[in-house]
Amino acid sequence: MNLNLWLMAAAQGLFLTNNVLFVAVNGLVGFSLAPYSWMATLPILGYVVGGAISTGPVAASQARWGRKVSFQIGLAVAFFSTLLAAYAVVDKNFWLLVAATVISGYYSANGQLYRFAAAELAKPEYRERAVSLVLAGGIIGGVAGPNLAKWTQHLWTTPFAAAYVALAGVALIAMVVISLVKFPPMPAKKAGASGGRPLSEIMRQPVFIVSTAAAALGYGVMNITMSASPIAMQLCGHPFAAAALVLEWHVIGMFAPGFFTGHLIKRYGAVTILAVGVALNLICIAVALSGVDVMHFLISMFLVGVGWNFLFTAGTALSLDAYRPEEKDKAQGAINFCVFAVMMLTSFSSGALVTTGGWTLLNYISLIPIGITGIAILWYVMQGRSPKAV
Repeated sequence: MNLNLWLMAAAQGLFLTNNVLFVAVNGLVGFSLAPYSWMATLPILGYVVGGAISTGPVAASQARWGRKVSFQIGLAVAFFSTLLAAYAVVDKNFWLLVAATVISGYYSANGQLYRFAAAELAKPEYRERAVSLVLAGGIIGGVAGPNLAKWTQHLWTTPFAAAYVALAGVALIAMVVISLVKFPPMPAKKAGASGGRPLSEIMRQPVFIVSTAAAALGYGVMNITMSASPIAMQLCGHPFAAAALVLEWHVIGMFAPGFFTGHLIKRYGAVTILAVGVALNLICIAVALSGVDVMHFLISMFLVGVGWNFLFTAGTALSLDAYRPEEKDKAQGAINFCVFAVMMLTSFSSGALVTTGGWTLLNYISLIPIGITGIAILWYVMQGRSPKAV
């Protein structure tokens, strides 16, 4: 564990500060500005759509200019797009807010590569722990994001406008942090050198399928519940301070386990940790369906956060065996595209479900991606893969 990894963990924390604040306020701001209530989470969806369409350009920039330059470009986009979002809120322009979040998605596509960069900053035998440690840095966002939203809610006459301006400052801090990281030099490219196997061949591997399914569907379950929870709590009569507290504990659940998830993966194997992640998601749904008090929201959202950590970290660790060094940019881009595709579906459906069908129906539907993930893990084991194969 070296200084570069701690810096990347800090960058991850600042990235999650952006993401968590977006989740905390975008749905509520969207709910107040949208022409129809079912459009409330379109600003959240816009962030995800922007990330999805940016995976290709980000992969290309990573391959051409390397990690540091590409990450700094993403942060520059974050700076300008959050200021645009602040203007949209002051102007009460719903569609400009959606456009700003779409643009900001470019930063998200970059930030999703921080965990892969972590694996390159440690020795091969420590790569699982490196991924886990950097993801653990997200706990900074778990505390900073909701509290920043709460502190800036009424700082200006227009609610939450100051929150987006604060995120512009967060992006500037992250630029300084990334500038201090010493990434491995890009390997010299020889004329006519092969870029490895075709992407279609990489994606047909069972290890790629199950690792990507776990990361993407785990994200989907987490996203559909997290995006809807502030709106659901408002509809249940809970104050925004309670929603901010729930989000804070949710993100702590997402990233605090990162301090030991890597050790668990190393000891018990990625597949075993994936199975535990599925079990935690099922418990989360059971708690969410048992009531709508603040404590029900807090416990269920905390558990889905821990379940996400196990699925996402173990899925990322498992995916490292799916591609060769020369194939990393296109393989990682494909993995992140799948994650964003699932997030697009869940970001849109969460708002529509919670405002029309309610919190209960939303949780029942969440059982679908949980079930698919469990089936994928069983299929992988039946393919003859050892539960401890990483």
